[in-house]
Amino acid sequence: MVDRSLRGMGIGLRSMESDDGVEFADRIDTVYDCPAGHTVIVPFCVDAEIPAVWDCRCGTEAYSRDHADAPPTPTKHTRTHWEMLLERRTIPELEALLAERLALLRGGRARMSNTG
Repeated sequence: MVDRSLRGMGIGLRSMESDDGVEFADRIDTVYDCPAGHTVIVPFCVDAEIPAVWDCRCGTEAYSRDHADAPPTPTKHTRTHWEMLLERRTIPELEALLAERLALLRGGRARMSNTG
């Protein structure tokens, strides 16, 4: 067997097409600023609708410099334990429960449980 290799162009390595006669769409670079200090530059077609918010690589939302007046997305208010408790009970009900538990504790009839 002859010890030689086939020489030539590898299949799939290069395209046989050329860029002759190809017109690229006009693009514009949109700059987004992240609250963490990152800058994201995204190219868009001139005809495209440019979003005011883009996801940064750090996971936060970056805001377009062109849409500086766009308000940041509102964050959902985190409810406290007290707010959730007030959704289920009224203040007079809570005062009655507190008085009942204090009476049990002072009378020595209620045990304090150790959880953990």
